[in-house]
Amino acid sequence: MSVRALRAVPAARSGAGIPVTVVIATRNHRDELLGTLGRLSRLPERPAVIVVDNASSDGTADAVHDLFPDVGVLRMSRNLGALARNVGVRVARTTYVAFSDDDSWWEPGALRRATEMFAGHPHLGLIAARTLVGAERAPDPINAMMAATPLPAEAGLPGPPVLGFLACASLVRRRAFLEAGGFNQVLSFVGEERLLAYDLAALGWSRCYVPEVVAVHQPSSNRPPSSSRRRAELRNDLLTAWLRRPASFALKETALLAGRGLRDADSRAALAGAVRRMPSALLGRRRLPPPVEEAARLVETRSRAPVH
Repeated sequence: MSVRALRAVPAARSGAGIPVTVVIATRNHRDELLGTLGRLSRLPERPAVIVVDNASSDGTADAVHDLFPDVGVLRMSRNLGALARNVGVRVARTTYVAFSDDDSWWEPGALRRATEMFAGHPHLGLIAARTLVGAERAPDPINAMMAATPLPAEAGLPGPPVLGFLACASLVRRRAFLEAGGFNQVLSFVGEERLLAYDLAALGWSRCYVPEVVAVHQPSSNRPPSSSRRRAELRNDLLTAWLRRPASFALKETALLAGRGLRDADSRAALAGAVRRMPSALLGRRRLPPPVEEAARLVETRSRAPVH
């Protein structure tokens, strides 16, 4: 990886008063990104913003540089996927970092509310926001899933604990994120949030869903084919099992994916992709502490339960 043309990034804009940087990883979504930056620039909190451009070919970085001079721009020489967020967090100089995608942003007041919660809960490492989708501002289904978590409540937390979240609607304590290693390089993109939640939990950092903190997601019309995303999701589910879960569990998940691959092309492609990345996954393998493993199994039991 190399970084080209880093413009100085302010800790926060003049008069902002909140120690938050919004980090956005993007690739070839110039127009949508510019719309998101316009919305972020109008927030009353006026956070610092860093755009990490994953080697776009549509003039994204130049457009941001010209139209939003207060925004820090990091130009990657290649597409890093979710790892681009790690680069932005390392460059940020604020206590907290909020993530957006080029098609998502924060509601006015959300970032200030989140910083107040972080400040009041020193062991809180991550806040998962309530996500509203599209022009209709419909609740994302993940909101209800996080609210109804089977995980036991943690005393003093401002919301229910989570072991999964949407990256584009989350905030982290920068120190906790860096201690956990950020988003894992083996996964690249899709489903990378769960592994980060595992790693934060393993280090003793709390993670919770806070519905008073609100993000908006306007799904891009320029998205990869659904089959491509499904393959990445299946691949990364298996790699996450090998990275952090017991060998017996990982072997079972491998067998299940291989069995589905006999009749499903996406499963076959996902298994092949996982095999290619398996050496890196095994090198980075680290079992979860027993309490976190128990929590992971509890969440899985609920998610796989039949709906009546």
